[in-house]
Amino acid sequence: MSLISIPPAPTAPSPGRDPEGDGTARDSAVDLIRAACLLAVVAVHALMVGVSVQGGEVVLENALESWGGFTVFSWFTQMMPLFFIAGGFASAAHYRRLRAQGVTPSGYVTARLGRLLPVPLLAAMATTCVLAGLSAAGVSPEIVAAAGWRISQPLWFLGVYVLCSALVPAMLALHERAPRLTLAALGVCVMLVDLTRHTTGVDAIGFVNLGFVWLFVQQLGFLLADGVIVGPRTAVAALAGGALWIAIGASPMNLFEALNPPTAALAFLGVIQLAVFTAVRPALARLATLPTISWGAAALNGRAMTIYSWHMPATVLLAGALLVTAHLGGDAEAALSRPLSADWWLSRPVWLVAVAIVVACSVAAATRLERRILPGLRFIARPAAARTTLAVLSGAGGVLVILAATGSLTAWLSGAALLAAAIVICLERRQKANAVPSSRP
Repeated sequence: MSLISIPPAPTAPSPGRDPEGDGTARDSAVDLIRAACLLAVVAVHALMVGVSVQGGEVVLENALESWGGFTVFSWFTQMMPLFFIAGGFASAAHYRRLRAQGVTPSGYVTARLGRLLPVPLLAAMATTCVLAGLSAAGVSPEIVAAAGWRISQPLWFLGVYVLCSALVPAMLALHERAPRLTLAALGVCVMLVDLTRHTTGVDAIGFVNLGFVWLFVQQLGFLLADGVIVGPRTAVAALAGGALWIAIGASPMNLFEALNPPTAALAFLGVIQLAVFTAVRPALARLATLPTISWGAAALNGRAMTIYSWHMPATVLLAGALLVTAHLGGDAEAALSRPLSADWWLSRPVWLVAVAIVVACSVAAATRLERRILPGLRFIARPAAARTTLAVLSGAGGVLVILAATGSLTAWLSGAALLAAAIVICLERRQKANAVPSSRP
């Protein structure tokens, strides 16, 4: 008997609210985990921000890197595979609906870019202006560079998600022809890349898995959209595979370290998370019927891209405000607890509440800005494939430039320009009736 049972034909997702505004029928349990994953990402990133003064020098660091419990913490809080599974589920349903209406693959990809890129572009422009302002005000270049780098780190998700979304039509076509074979081929590619990296010692080879790992996990979302049944045997097999992969040294034990570059451990984790979600899905669906839960999930999903784009700039600026306040008090080194100290841990609940308030205010302000600017954008309904490809490469390239240059001011300026170019490439030159309006992610 197969570990994964695939029904002969896709089943439509259960009706529900459509926070993406694309008219796709939603699954309340999937929407609930998407909202929960988003909250988890913001909370983990907030905990990672550590600001202190040590020996008279300002230190802006990942506070959890040297924590002894970070590895175990990562086993329970690494939610990115589940995020991509939920994204694959939504993408399959969305593309199938548009395909049935005659939308071309290039038209689908252009519509996706119209939802994925404008909001991060506004955040990138704001970040560029703030970093430039700090430099002009005489703030230490090291501090400006550290702030730019910390803000940029979550951007890898945008670059990878743009590429995975662009490949949805092709990967869904392969899935509909041979779901098991497609998944197996991706899995083999993931492991071959890991083994090559492990045996040669060339870490750069591992970045090829930015494609294979997340495409594999996205395919799991396609299976979920088809009504896939994943049982305990599958989860146990994936757990054994992940443990073996870590044991032979092909992946770090810390699943946040396994993101950079991604390893097969994350693919195995995706299978485990899909199995767990399959088991608890009925309970989550019942929980999602509660009015407060339903409203909260819809609110978070309706502002998902805005929260993603603005939570890190808001958190780093809050850390900067904390630093300035401590300096005004006279003894910043004594006023700011060192990360991982007892006082620092005791202050984390208050810190998380402060981050939640600042992020909420930032999202509210950004939403008003988006409502003034973005509704006027109109995207080409039937673009040429070459034009769409250029837009995808420009959008993903903008993210790559920022990350490759470790979030410097020049990198942010160049990255924002490439993101803007990707949007301009997709824009309808005239306001025609067949233009595709931008919709909120």
